[in-house]
Amino acid sequence: MRHTDRRRRWISLVAIVAAFAACAAHGVAKPNASPSSIDYRSFDEVVTPILGRMTLAEKVGQMTQVDLAGLSDVDEVRTLALGSVLSGGNSDPEKGNSREAWAATYESCQQKAVASRLGVPILYGVDAVHGHNNVLGAVIFPHNIGLGCANDADLVERIGRVTALEVRATGTQWDFAPCIAAARDDRWGRTYESYSEDPARIAPLGAAMVRGLQGDDLRLPTSVLACAKHFVGDGGTSAEIKKSRFTGQVGLTLDQGDTRCDEATLRRLHVAQYPASIAAGVGTIMPSYSSWNGEKCTSHTWLLTDLLKNELGFDGFLISDYDAIDQCHDDYKTAIGLAINAGIDMAMVSKRHHEYLELLTELVEEGEVPMARIDDAVRRILRVKAAMGLLDSDYQPGVDAQAGAEFGSSNRRDLAREAVQKSLVLLKNTGIAPLRPDAGRVHVAGAKADDLGVQCGGWTIDWQGQPGDVTTGGTTLLQGVRDVASEAEVTFDADGANAAGADYAIVVVGEPPYAEGFGDDADLELPAEDLAVIRRVREAGVPMVLVVLSGRPVVLDEATVDGADAIVAAWLPGTEGAGVADVLFGQTKPTGTLSFTWPRSAAQHPINEGDESYDPFFPYGHGLTY
Repeated sequence: MRHTDRRRRWISLVAIVAAFAACAAHGVAKPNASPSSIDYRSFDEVVTPILGRMTLAEKVGQMTQVDLAGLSDVDEVRTLALGSVLSGGNSDPEKGNSREAWAATYESCQQKAVASRLGVPILYGVDAVHGHNNVLGAVIFPHNIGLGCANDADLVERIGRVTALEVRATGTQWDFAPCIAAARDDRWGRTYESYSEDPARIAPLGAAMVRGLQGDDLRLPTSVLACAKHFVGDGGTSAEIKKSRFTGQVGLTLDQGDTRCDEATLRRLHVAQYPASIAAGVGTIMPSYSSWNGEKCTSHTWLLTDLLKNELGFDGFLISDYDAIDQCHDDYKTAIGLAINAGIDMAMVSKRHHEYLELLTELVEEGEVPMARIDDAVRRILRVKAAMGLLDSDYQPGVDAQAGAEFGSSNRRDLAREAVQKSLVLLKNTGIAPLRPDAGRVHVAGAKADDLGVQCGGWTIDWQGQPGDVTTGGTTLLQGVRDVASEAEVTFDADGANAAGADYAIVVVGEPPYAEGFGDDADLELPAEDLAVIRRVREAGVPMVLVVLSGRPVVLDEATVDGADAIVAAWLPGTEGAGVADVLFGQTKPTGTLSFTWPRSAAQHPINEGDESYDPFFPYGHGLTY
């Protein structure tokens, strides 16, 4: 294929090295139009004839993505010539949440698309942010914060490959991942979607995920279109006390806020990770809900066109976040004009797509949005579709009959278990760990030890996640301990009772599941019931290993730290809790290092390596081993 020849791969490698060299030397990201590993412009010979045949209605349709739940009838894919359909966080197929139901829904939508006048297939998008986390039975990997602590690009690329295979087994060909935000204030409820506070650690991991998802050739039925997000500064917003648009409660809010900094700081902390993903060939980028110095990124011409497309050389297309255009102006028509003229190529519209199509058409007819901007947007979308083989004359819209054979298989779960092992960070160890697998009695305490939903966190089946059995299959930490320490007597008590007399106590605490908006937290304290479990076990006088399940560093007071003989940050490990037990019992050594600073108190936030008065509990890069 044109985009996989040796010369282009060499160009890509040079671009990545150059991007990193620039960041290291200057502290800012200023690569000049680094070439991508995929030359999307080379597909113009396929795209131009199609673009020339399109009516204005078909062009604006191609620029529109509608939530499955917002379609009045699936035939709207055909009649409106839509460019894309997505399933949002809670938008599952009507016939259930099985792999088969997802595949049938995809095929239904795609059949409608190819039956339109020009027969241009749709892209079907989902947020598969730690495995195909929307679908029952899928393998769920650790969230990005854990992978950032593993700091293993090869591992991340392999995870991307398996994620692509599981996503394509449902027909879907577009994943809104990876998130390459640099979360600079851990009170943000999306911190676990970030690999690190440091863009230098994020950049190679984000590029690895792009390579894993997109594979060697986007035309292959095993490849998925990646989407780097959220451009730009989404992890740098300033904390404010205001009423949340999600919960209605007045409190600390960071989500969808304002990143206030000069251009040099924006480049150094929030732009620097993007050149590597662009060089890896990422086909789409999603602008952020958030603002930069008071101006919405979704309608920011300098950020989207001058910087991202022109300076950084991004040749794919921009997809707005979920209804993000609505926030650009109180008047919806004005908002649409601002966003499209700024550089948005495809609009993610949950329900008001008829209004969007009508208003965008009016803006073009009135001259407010130039036809040249419309043609540029559609050309970019069609180039990506051509690179994926969707415009080939022999394109088949169905799902490969064999694609689901390995869905959720034990081999894929073995990779997830490896990822868990490598993502754990041993924060403290007085010599108790590794535990003896043949100990007389191991007492496991805390309800979260036997809770797959807590283990997986947000973006697992439900948008916000849910405690309990999320029916994805998998192994809780408790079951993992029983499997790995099979020679020992393993007892369990959810509230921490009955620990006396045990050789070891493993106390599992942490955060309940949450996602964006709902997860903003001013205090980052452990729940009262978890603190009670710690206290009961400590009073029993048993050697204690504290395992923390969380989407970010939580507050551990001096008494908690002093009272534990070992502390392990397990993050949100996903479905394979046995990986935690592997490390606890020495089946493998802990190798993870903190990709985020661990503060002494929430009052220290934002706290990041390099701060003038840097006094954390555990510094960035900390991590013990055996």
